[in-house]
Amino acid sequence: MTIEIRPVETKRDLKRFIRMPDPIYADDPNWVRPLMFERLAMLERTKNPYFDHAEARYWIAWRDGRPVGRISAQIDRLACERAGRRIGHFGMFESIEDPAVADALFETAEEWLKAKGAEAAQGPYNLSINSECGLLIDGFDTPPAIMMGHARPWYGALVEGAGYAKAKDLIAYDYDITSAPPKVIQYIVDAGHRSPKIRLRPLNFKRYEEEIATVIDIFNDAWSDNWGFVPMTDREVEQMAKEIRPLLHPSRVFFADYEDEPAAMMVTLVDINRLIHDFHGRLLPFNWAKLAWRLFVRPVRDFRVPLMGVRKKYQRSRLGAQLSLMVIEACRRPTVARGGRRGELSWILEDNHGMRKVLDEIGSVPYKTYRIYEKPL
Repeated sequence: MTIEIRPVETKRDLKRFIRMPDPIYADDPNWVRPLMFERLAMLERTKNPYFDHAEARYWIAWRDGRPVGRISAQIDRLACERAGRRIGHFGMFESIEDPAVADALFETAEEWLKAKGAEAAQGPYNLSINSECGLLIDGFDTPPAIMMGHARPWYGALVEGAGYAKAKDLIAYDYDITSAPPKVIQYIVDAGHRSPKIRLRPLNFKRYEEEIATVIDIFNDAWSDNWGFVPMTDREVEQMAKEIRPLLHPSRVFFADYEDEPAAMMVTLVDINRLIHDFHGRLLPFNWAKLAWRLFVRPVRDFRVPLMGVRKKYQRSRLGAQLSLMVIEACRRPTVARGGRRGELSWILEDNHGMRKVLDEIGSVPYKTYRIYEKPL
């Protein structure tokens, strides 16, 4: 049976590309079908500021008249600059359990990357490290959190069978926020509250754009030396600020100022995936009303922390750990008071031992692992 790899060239093709995984996950109760309008906004070049510094191509694998896989390939100029080498990315990978399909997809993506001068392929990135990234290799028994991926258990073997090896693992932590932290943690937090040099404050929606700029400023500084880091552009920050605003509440975004300088922050989002699991990728005509009810009327129980950081100069110090614990606890208490029950803290680099120690101390546990793969070209 012949496998044909066809490029995505039209809007109709792109919608088919987005819907391609539906039959693969038909019997998976933990898969959350993405909203069509959200995926179109991510993948269309005219709508996503990622394409200010990147280019991408998409392909669908066909056999016997039906789609059986898909893949994307990207060249991100900012990522190449940060890495100091010409590295290409792959993403959006889905496939039936057939190595021939996966191999054909990877060969097509790799040929395109090599034609663009890439010396290695790395991924998956959907489409960048600042969006969904990593292939789920452990933790298939629960749904993915907002902006995190899901996969079938056989995907890892398909990627590795195409010649890819582990580059880095990303860890997601599950946190029962109804459990009070250990007494020693509470002591450290209380001591911080007594310090005249430390001030905790919630997000001020009246200065929303300025506050988000502060979040990104801390994030860029805190993560600047981390593996794979790529700074967000001004246009990407602007778009992100618009997208996440409906999912924010002032009591779930906190800053810790030290000597009047913003030194640490934590952003908690409603885990919208738990609210749209029965929408089948559609918001219209009536699902928008369901979503509004679930967001603003019914108590929200599940959250994700996608952004957290302490300025680099305070990292690997007792003060840095204290500031981290303070913003976590500042977000936890009001979230529980409003009906929150659990949160996902993700993602954390496997070798970010300082942050992993903080998360261990508050009682959160690793429950999902996402892997970034790489292959020389």
